[in-house]
Amino acid sequence: MEKELTMPKLRPEMENGVLCAWLKEEGDTVAAGEPLFEIETDKVVNQIEATESGVLKKQLFEEGDTVNVETPVAILETK
Repeated sequence: MEKELTMPKLRPEMENGVLCAWLKEEGDTVAAGEPLFEIETDKVVNQIEATESGVLKKQLFEEGDTVNVETPVAILETK
């Protein structure tokens, strides 16, 4: 089953974030709670963890892209 992973809203006033780095590549196995990507907001970099285990099927944005909150950034293939 496919699950969309979205840009999280880390603060009430947050509207978007910069996807700084992918910590996993397409095809990599990801465990729930494992860091998946990093985002930058207001000069602070946060690691975002996977909410479920699976395989990273598709990255929907590239490093350096600005992404609005709640927008899908990746697709995870779960069991």
